[in-house]
Amino acid sequence: MQRPESTASLRHVALTVQDLEACEAFYTRILGMAVEWRPDGDNVYLSGGQDNLALHRAPAGFNPEPSQRLDHIGFILDDIAAVDRWYAFTQSQGVSIVKPPRTHRDGARSFYCRDPDGNTVQMIYHPPLAKHE
Repeated sequence: MQRPESTASLRHVALTVQDLEACEAFYTRILGMAVEWRPDGDNVYLSGGQDNLALHRAPAGFNPEPSQRLDHIGFILDDIAAVDRWYAFTQSQGVSIVKPPRTHRDGARSFYCRDPDGNTVQMIYHPPLAKHE
C-alpha cells in the first residue's frame, strides 16, 4: 500500500527516544520524512515539507516517568478523506493504533497511533490549518 499524501505541518519537535533506529524508521518509512542531518550516531534531524523533528537517543539509565508529559504530536492533513487513507496505511504497516478515526464537533477528523517508542502521534484534518484551494 502506498503512503498517502505528505503531511502539511509539524514545524519542530525534539524527542528523546530509547530506540533511535526504530523511531527513525517509523518517521521516515511510515510518515515519509527524510534525514536532514545526522551529526553523530545518537542524533538525527528529520524534515518533511516545513516540518522538522529531532530524535535524540536516550542516555544510559534513562527512565521516563510512567505518565509522559507530552500528550501527543500532531501531523496536519490537507483534506478530511486523507485521515482515513492514513489510517488504512498505518494499519497496513502494523502501526499500533490508539484511537480509530472520528470526526470532532469542530469539523476536524483524526486518529491516534504510537511510534515505536510509545509516543502518541495524531494524524488530523483541522479545517483552520488545512490548505484551502
